[in-house]
Amino acid sequence: MKRLAFTFILACCALGLAAQDVVRVSYQGAKPTITDFAWAYLFYDDGDEEDECDQEATAWVKNALYNYRNGLPQSEDVTVTVDEKNGYILCQFINEDHSVKVEMCFWNEADKKHKLFAYSSWLFIHGKPGQGQYDDLTFYRYNNATKTMHHTRDVGFDVEYDANTYTLPRKGKDIIVTYWNEDGTTRQKTLRWNGRRFVE
Repeated sequence: MKRLAFTFILACCALGLAAQDVVRVSYQGAKPTITDFAWAYLFYDDGDEEDECDQEATAWVKNALYNYRNGLPQSEDVTVTVDEKNGYILCQFINEDHSVKVEMCFWNEADKKHKLFAYSSWLFIHGKPGQGQYDDLTFYRYNNATKTMHHTRDVGFDVEYDANTYTLPRKGKDIIVTYWNEDGTTRQKTLRWNGRRFVE
């Protein structure tokens, strides 16, 4: 039964978390934290009723974040790491030979007026990428003055989903791209943060 539920979630992942145009970020204190950005992104409501597939695709991540914020235990197949100091969240769902790795983080931009938020999700089967339809790397630019973030592709590179995975930084500022070859070997490339976007 667990395997069937997991398969259904994966089948919906391609449709879940479609890019939203504008997301309002609510927070307490002087500035938003990674948890505030994640909460705003995952629980965004544009007034339209979210369909069942969208709900299934995001349910486990939403539940994990809800449990974290309320001091509740996680289910046995979910692990959550929240690093507020470094602006990073890792959620992992592991079920038999499948796993889903979701990372979220943000960067302070050099102009001190904006931040860049990223949401990354990758499916792995037997430790290798599921390739394509279950993968996602999405960016939002946050405006400090308006407290809103807007979907953006202006990040300095195009996301390639063919047997590639992207690792967001918990420490440091750069993104690591891993290329998975058919023979089982991998190679990596670093996308370096320059204060506004990434350069190779």
